[in-house]
Amino acid sequence: MDNQFRHIFKTTGLIGIFRGITPTEAVEVVGSAIDSGLSIVEVPLNSPSPLESIKRLSSAFAGKAIVGAGTVTTIAEVEAVAQAGGQLIVTPYARIDVVKRAKELGLYVTPGALTPTEIAAMHDAGADAVKIFPAELMAPSVLKGLKAVLPKDLPLLPVGGITLENMQAYMAAGAAGFGLGSALYKAGDSADDVGAHAKAFIKHMECLVAQS
Repeated sequence: MDNQFRHIFKTTGLIGIFRGITPTEAVEVVGSAIDSGLSIVEVPLNSPSPLESIKRLSSAFAGKAIVGAGTVTTIAEVEAVAQAGGQLIVTPYARIDVVKRAKELGLYVTPGALTPTEIAAMHDAGADAVKIFPAELMAPSVLKGLKAVLPKDLPLLPVGGITLENMQAYMAAGAAGFGLGSALYKAGDSADDVGAHAKAFIKHMECLVAQS
């Protein structure tokens, strides 16, 4: 994994997902989370005008946060995100072609996967980390078992239904971090609300890391 991504990810271990954010509010709302300490954020491509939001965020927070796109499923989308200034590609499921094209363009990539075969294939394709999605289908005990046989240098990030209450069990099972969805941001949330949510997750993550 690239040194910059490794360093930033290890600092917080969290990726903020801003599904439904609009370009007009993106800088203020996402910026509130970044100012609270969140350093990696994504705008899913099924949000309103997502490429415009990514463009604005990439410009506003250059050097301060890694900004990218989620729900990326095609090579054309990877290229469009790169054109908009995005640095990170996140997919909802395993797509070898998407991972390889993202790496060709010098982007970070965290593809979604669920089975051991998919996870290993994403690692072989060059993934910087793998999103375990939906996390509800992989109990911490299953994740712990997988960690014993998967490449030790591959960070696994449960995504989907992650809350303050279930993070500890996943961390104890070997999760490297998490993707935060609706518990961090729901369409229409204010910047103040998002900043407060981000601070709570970051503080909790710091406590979990200290305990490990």
